[in-house]
Amino acid sequence: MACVAVTWARPESTYTDKWDSINVDEILESNRLLKGYVDCLLGKGRCTPDGKALKETLPDALEHECVKCTGKQKSGADKVIRHLVNKRPDLWKELAVKYDPDNIYQARYKDKIDAVKGSA
Repeated sequence: MACVAVTWARPESTYTDKWDSINVDEILESNRLLKGYVDCLLGKGRCTPDGKALKETLPDALEHECVKCTGKQKSGADKVIRHLVNKRPDLWKELAVKYDPDNIYQARYKDKIDAVKGSA
């Protein structure tokens, strides 16, 4: 759900790669950084510029199966999903309530989510 590296949509075929150099591992390993991003996405806290871009782009990425994501963004999204599902299910659930209240994406991506469970 949380495609940390996904950012501003352009009319071209992919999102900007401006944020592709973000160290996703550093964010996931830091409770403070991860909570900051999640709070931004949930509208509970201030957003960094990259967090704001992610918040604006995430609905489109979910709706269109990340087709505009760069390879690095897809890889980062997979890493974030694996981490949240396995190590922070509390945050995963909060994000799901916000971005998937009707369980549309959870159902669409069920196989992918099930595949990462237990593979932290």
